[in-house]
Amino acid sequence: MSGYSISRRTAAFGLAAAALAGPADAEELTPFTVGVASPSTTFLAIWTAQDAGFYKAAGLDFSLFDMVGGAESGPSLSAGKIQLMHIGLSSVIRANAAGADLRAIGSLSNVIRFTLFAKDGVTTAAQLKGGTIGISSAGSESEATLAVALEKLGLTRADVTLKEIGTGNTRLQAVRSGAVTAASLNEPYRTQALELGMKPIVDLVPDHVQWVYSGLVASEAYIKSSRKTLLAFLRATIEGNYLALSDEARGKAVLAKALKITNAKVLDISYRDFHDQSPRDAEASREGAERNIAMVAPAGAKKAVGDYVDFSFSEELRKDGYFDAMRAKYGKV
Repeated sequence: MSGYSISRRTAAFGLAAAALAGPADAEELTPFTVGVASPSTTFLAIWTAQDAGFYKAAGLDFSLFDMVGGAESGPSLSAGKIQLMHIGLSSVIRANAAGADLRAIGSLSNVIRFTLFAKDGVTTAAQLKGGTIGISSAGSESEATLAVALEKLGLTRADVTLKEIGTGNTRLQAVRSGAVTAASLNEPYRTQALELGMKPIVDLVPDHVQWVYSGLVASEAYIKSSRKTLLAFLRATIEGNYLALSDEARGKAVLAKALKITNAKVLDISYRDFHDQSPRDAEASREGAERNIAMVAPAGAKKAVGDYVDFSFSEELRKDGYFDAMRAKYGKV
């Protein structure tokens, strides 16, 4: 996993958060745990909010929970093991089709952020056909968005074999060693691959394909019982986003520590990827959600966007003037 020391009840940057957040007692705080799977630049708003003490100031006893992938989200949310999961909408669609009742209440990325890299010697669709493609886990965005990449090559999932191999760094090393024929990589691993001289076989990043790529997801039961807590989380996360966007030095410092980035060029590109793609107010894209549903929902599954995304949180924050307040405080970012 990343160098951010994600653990089952460990909030990294805890000392910084405590120093900045004030003297609130832990007993006064509401426990709030976010599930983390294959963290990347899309998580920077959360890491920055944690580093700045925004969650504690919002009354949350915040922690991170290390998870394997999107397939775990439904059971973990339903069981109350975590209160929110940072996953793409594809995982929500599949979980709900299997009996869960989850909703994205926001998003930290609304475009596909993957580039498909192949092992040395594989440069064409014909050479990729019949090969093995590494994904993080079944039901993850690395699996769901693969259909878009394969379509550009004139291939389908039936033309390749998928293999669950975990985080971006693991996928990068697997392609380099030839353990898999190809794998999709996002930042910072995309830039690391390019720095190593690896050539993309399909690059989806320049296309800016609308897709709810990094949703902020909770169970419908928790949404109904704990709306105020979720609003507190969203306010803190959105401010973390604005802080990271407005203070490049701080954003880079948090990102470098979280993902163990030591190469200055990789850090610059990774931060720029975050800055250019992050939705300022953490709102989910309706167009992206519609594309998720069209490509991922199995036969017989619900097809309405409202069955997977709850836009009422963003609407409430906009009506209350919170987005305007963030722009007034941090300026144009």
